[in-house]
Amino acid sequence: MLQGFKDFLLRGNIVDLAVAVVVGTAFTALVSSFTASFINPLIGLAGGGGPEGLSFTVRDQVFTVGAFITAVITFVITAAVVYFFVVTPMKKLNERLNRGKEPEPEGVSEDVQLLREIRDSLQRPV
Repeated sequence: MLQGFKDFLLRGNIVDLAVAVVVGTAFTALVSSFTASFINPLIGLAGGGGPEGLSFTVRDQVFTVGAFITAVITFVITAAVVYFFVVTPMKKLNERLNRGKEPEPEGVSEDVQLLREIRDSLQRPV
């Protein structure tokens, strides 16, 4: 019973989904705080300072380039954390678990292919 549960948990799709939901949610708050505390001020300084640094206005419409850059940096940091701290260790764990197993042969075996050729030759009209 526990082996079946373990196989279910270690299946690729389930693990990927769990990683996306749990770890993504957990690190988003942390990364958002980091970008708000450190990255936003740096972007504000580079764009002329102030809370709306690196933004411009056209016909009373404000384009906040700094906010977009902050969102991109947040995404990259979150993706890097998920990849290096969850996906890579999970791959190594799966490789260790599958190390002793024999890989399944690709394609059709020679015996099956020979039997198919014999079957096909017997079905041809003479």
